[in-house]
Amino acid sequence: MQFKFTKNIQFTKLIKANGRLKEFNFRKLNDNKEGMFTVDVVDERDNRIFFSVQRVDNSWRLVLVPNLPKWVIENEAMYGEVIEEELKQS
Repeated sequence: MQFKFTKNIQFTKLIKANGRLKEFNFRKLNDNKEGMFTVDVVDERDNRIFFSVQRVDNSWRLVLVPNLPKWVIENEAMYGEVIEEELKQS
């Protein structure tokens, strides 16, 4: 019997968004989706916002979900930077 182990990658980063530091939680999906992270963050009303970031042509792009707040979309480049930083460390 052979076992295949895959490393889970989860991390949290503080990112300035909408004028405040917000805690963004990143988690790498291991189910046949190379280069895909799910991200969640809390808005001002304590509602949790979920979205995905995917590697496309050597850059990280939001997988757009309807009704994402503007401050989430504006920080798209920052998500790629923190993901690349974390991947270098792991």
